[in-house]
Amino acid sequence: MEETGFLLLDLRAPLEYAEAPVEPFSRLFSAGDNACEFLFRFELDEAQAGRIDPAPESFPGALVFSGRREGAETRALNAADALPAGLYAFAQKRRELRREECAAMAMDLQKDAIWEGHHPGSILYLRLLFEDGSPVTQLFRPCQRLPA
Repeated sequence: MEETGFLLLDLRAPLEYAEAPVEPFSRLFSAGDNACEFLFRFELDEAQAGRIDPAPESFPGALVFSGRREGAETRALNAADALPAGLYAFAQKRRELRREECAAMAMDLQKDAIWEGHHPGSILYLRLLFEDGSPVTQLFRPCQRLPA
């Protein structure tokens, strides 16, 4: 999958991860660890999570979970250790992003979701994986369609 702008993604099954103390912006794939993927869950400030002009310093938010997955058999210990099934505002880039780049992409995703009539929740998921010979950064924001 190529780089994306805003997409609405209906994730049909959860992606589960084993909790792992991993730093999200530490160039995880530069060490040659290409056989696994990582998930980070950030909690955004409620006041900023629904604004079309959010404060840049509020992104990516407070880290509340870091996990690692190797193969399809990883099982989460509890629901908080997963990217749950559901409707998401989604974007990706075909490289591993630095913190500043990830924050900018997250703000753009939020603006696009709101512009398209969706209410993004206050959770931001960052997923890092290695696909087709290169690292991929994906962002997910749970969202609901705003009433017309």
